[in-house]
Amino acid sequence: MIGMRVVDEAGGLLAENLFIKMIVKKCIGDIHLMNGPCTRHVELKNGADRGRFDNRSKGVGKVNTRTLPKIADHPVSLIPLERTIGTELMPEQPFLPLTTLACGGRPSSSCSPPRALVCAFAMGPHGNRLLPILLALVAAAGPAPSSVAGDDRAVAEVSGAPEGVVWAAQLSDLHFSVHHPERAYDFRRYVGPALAMVNPDLVFITGDLTEGKSKDLLTMKQNEVEWMEYSSTMKDVIESSKLPRKKFYDLRGNHDSFGVPMSGGDYDFYEKYSINANLRRQGRVQSITLENDGRKHLFVGFDSTMEIGLRGPTNLFGHPTDKQLIELDQSLSQWDTDFNKAPVTKITVGHFPMSFSALTESGKSIKDVFLKHSLAAYLCGHLHTRFGKNLKRYYHRATQEPSLYEHYYQSNMHQGYAIPSAEENCSEAAAPVEEFWEWEIGDWKRSRSMRILAIDDGFVSFTDIDFRLGSKSVIILPTFPLDSRFMQRTSAPRDFKCHTMGASTFDTVRALVFSRHEIVTVSAKIYDSRPGNLEVVFDSEMKRVSANDSRGDMYLIPWNWRAFADPSPDRYWLQIEAMDITGDISVSQLRPFSVNGLFAEVNWTWKEFFVMGIQWASVYHPALQCVLALIFALLLVPRASVVLLKDQQSVYTYLCADGSQYTSLKYLLGGFIWLFVELSRMILVWSLLLVYIIYLLVFPWFSGHPVTEDSSLASMTFRGWALKNGMKTFHAGTPDVMVIVLPHLCFVVLPTIVILAAMAAERTTFREHYLSQSGKKKDDHHQKSRREVGHDSLWSGRWIRKILIAFCLVVLWKHWKLCRALMKAFAMDPLLHSPVLFYFIPALMAFAVYRTSSI
Repeated sequence: MIGMRVVDEAGGLLAENLFIKMIVKKCIGDIHLMNGPCTRHVELKNGADRGRFDNRSKGVGKVNTRTLPKIADHPVSLIPLERTIGTELMPEQPFLPLTTLACGGRPSSSCSPPRALVCAFAMGPHGNRLLPILLALVAAAGPAPSSVAGDDRAVAEVSGAPEGVVWAAQLSDLHFSVHHPERAYDFRRYVGPALAMVNPDLVFITGDLTEGKSKDLLTMKQNEVEWMEYSSTMKDVIESSKLPRKKFYDLRGNHDSFGVPMSGGDYDFYEKYSINANLRRQGRVQSITLENDGRKHLFVGFDSTMEIGLRGPTNLFGHPTDKQLIELDQSLSQWDTDFNKAPVTKITVGHFPMSFSALTESGKSIKDVFLKHSLAAYLCGHLHTRFGKNLKRYYHRATQEPSLYEHYYQSNMHQGYAIPSAEENCSEAAAPVEEFWEWEIGDWKRSRSMRILAIDDGFVSFTDIDFRLGSKSVIILPTFPLDSRFMQRTSAPRDFKCHTMGASTFDTVRALVFSRHEIVTVSAKIYDSRPGNLEVVFDSEMKRVSANDSRGDMYLIPWNWRAFADPSPDRYWLQIEAMDITGDISVSQLRPFSVNGLFAEVNWTWKEFFVMGIQWASVYHPALQCVLALIFALLLVPRASVVLLKDQQSVYTYLCADGSQYTSLKYLLGGFIWLFVELSRMILVWSLLLVYIIYLLVFPWFSGHPVTEDSSLASMTFRGWALKNGMKTFHAGTPDVMVIVLPHLCFVVLPTIVILAAMAAERTTFREHYLSQSGKKKDDHHQKSRREVGHDSLWSGRWIRKILIAFCLVVLWKHWKLCRALMKAFAMDPLLHSPVLFYFIPALMAFAVYRTSSI
C-alpha cells in the first residue's frame, strides 16, 4: 500500500537536520531505519516512523541499540543528516521493498537488514555522502548474536558470602486457594522471616503457585482472586525478607496453566501477577550466573508446561518442545567456550520431574540434555510429600547400551551406578562422567517445606525445612562431606583418588549456620555405626570463618579424612550441633558420608517408585496396548474355542484333561477360562461388549470444552484431544489423557467383563444344580417355568449372584465418579456429548442381570 507523507505548515522550513546517536562496536546486533518526520493526522501503528513531526515541532531519530551486547569502547558521536522537506510516496511497510532492493530485486532470506539499509540510503539523494559510513557500520556488525551469546550472559557477583560458597532457597507447589486461605497465611508467617535469616543469593518457586480448582476439586481453571492473593503474599514476603525482588524466580506449573488457551491472553494470569512477568523476564528459559572467588554457578530455569493449557485432569505432564531443548542446551553451554576456563557448577530448575515429562515432537528427552552437560542437580516440584520423602533419583549414562526396561522404569534410586574400578584415570584427558541428580522438594500445600541448597567449592548439598512444627530459629546445612545417599556422584571416587577438587577441599568438615541469635558454639560429631549402634569417634568444636560482611556463617574444623576412608558407604555418620546465646541447642539431621565417594543404597517405597521410578510418558502406549490385548483375549479366545469345538462337553473335556484328575493349577486355570466360555455363549451380551471396545478405539469418547467454556467443543480419544488450528487438526494432551483412558479400561471395562462372565457361569452352574436336584433331564418340562424358578431363587438361594450384583454396584459407583468428574472438568452434557461412554456400561449391566436372572 502507498501512503502520502508530507510536512504541512512547517513554518517555512526548507530542510531539517537530524542527529543520530550511534554507538559503534564490532558486534552490533542490528540497525533499524532512522525515524523520519511524519505529518500530523497520520496513523503510526503500521509505519516505520515511531516519532511525530507536527506543526512547529521537532523530532529526533535514533538507532535502536537494544541488541548491542555491551557498551562500546568508542565515545558516542552525532552524525548530521540533512534532508529536504517535501512530498513523496512511501510504502506503508518500507522494510520489504528495501530488502528486495538490497538483494538485487529479489526477496531473499539471506539479505540482512543492515545490507538493506545501505542499499536504501545509497539510492537516496545523499547516498554518496552516507554510503561509506554505512558500509563501515555494516562491515563491523557481522551476523547477529545468538540468543545466548557471550555478552548476553547475566552474571551476578556474589557479595557477603564465604569464598567459593553460594546458596539458594527453593519452594514449590504453594497451591494458594480461595478455599484454603491458611496456605498463604502460613507462607507470610514463616517464609519471610526464614529468608531474612538465611539471606540466600536466589529464591526459586518451582510451579503450582495457585490451586486453580473448585471446592470439590473437579473444575480446574484459573482464578484471578488466587493470583491476586499470590501477588500480595509475595510482596509481603519480599518486604519482610529484605531481599531484592530480582533474586526471586517463580516458574509456571501445570496448575498455573489450567484453561489458558495462549500465553499472554486474557486467561493467563501468570503473565500479569508473577514475579518473572513483572520483571519482564521473557521466554521459557531463564538463566543467571553467580560468581564467587573465580567459580561460576549457573542456574537455568525452564517452563515446560503446555503451550495450550488444557484443563485438568488432562494437564499433568510437562511438554518440552524441540525449540525449548535447543534453548536449554544453549543456556547450559554458555560458559563452555569461556577462555578463562573457570569452574562452572550447573543447576537447572523446573516444575516437572523426569517421570512426568513427555518427549518432544521428534522424540527427544530433557534427560539427554541434562546428561550431556553433567548437571550438579535438577530441582523440581510437582510431586507432593504424601508420596514419600525419598523423591530423588540419580541418572548416569552407562557405557554399555541400556536395557529395554530402563526406558520404562528404574527400580531403585541409584540404578545405573557402576562400582568404580581400582585404577582411576587421573589424566585431564579422561572423558567426563555424564550424570546428574534429580531432587524433588515436596510441597508447601500440606508439608510446608522449604529447601536451602548450597554449593561449596563445587560440592552441592541441601537441607529441607518443615514449618508444620513452627518457625526455625537456627538452620544448619553441612556442606562437606556430602550425604552418601542423596548427594554423592559417580565422579566422586575419582575426585577422592586424584584430588581433582584440590586436597584442601577434603581437609575440613564444613557447615553453614543461619541463626536469628548469636551463635556461641558449633561442634561436629562423627558416629561409627559398625558396632551395631552409633558411637562417637570424632567430637570437636568448629571455628567460624572470619568475615565482617558475611551473610551466612561458615564453620569448619580440620580432620584426618583419610582415617574415615572405608569400603562401606554408610559406616560413618555426621551431625552438626549449634548452641545460640539463649542456650537453645539445634542439631542437623544425621547423614552418612563416604570420603571414598561411594553410594549408600536407598530403596524406594512402592508409592515412591510409582511416581519417581516409572517413566509414565513412555509407559502409556505399551500399557494401553497390554490392556487392550488382555480385553480382546478374554473376549475372542473363549469364543473361538466355542466355535471350533462346538460341543459344550468337548470344551469342558479340552479344558479339563484326564476327566476328574485335576491339579490345583489346572482346576483354577480351567475354571477361569470356563467363565469366559459361558460369557461367549450369551451372544448378545458378548457382542455388545465387543462393539463397545471397538467404539472406544475408533470413535471419540466424548466431547467437551478442554480449555475454556467459551471455546469450541473438542473431542477426546485415547490419542488425546483433537484440536483445530485453522484447517489442520492435531492431538494435544498425550499422554495426559491416560488419567482418563487407563482407569476406565482397568477399573470399569475389565471388571465389567469379569463380573458378567461370572454371572453367566453362575447361571449355568445353578441350572445344572437345579436340574440335578429335581431329578429331571435338562430338556424336561417343569411345573413352574424356568423364569419363575429363576426369580424365586434370586433372593432365596443364589447368594453368589447377590455378591456379583454387589460388585456391579461397586463398578457402577466407580464409573459414576469418573463421569461426574468429566462433566465438571470439561463443562459437558452427558446426554448430548457422550451418551455411549456414560450410559452403555450401566445399561449393559442391567441387561446382563436381567438375562441371567432365569435359568
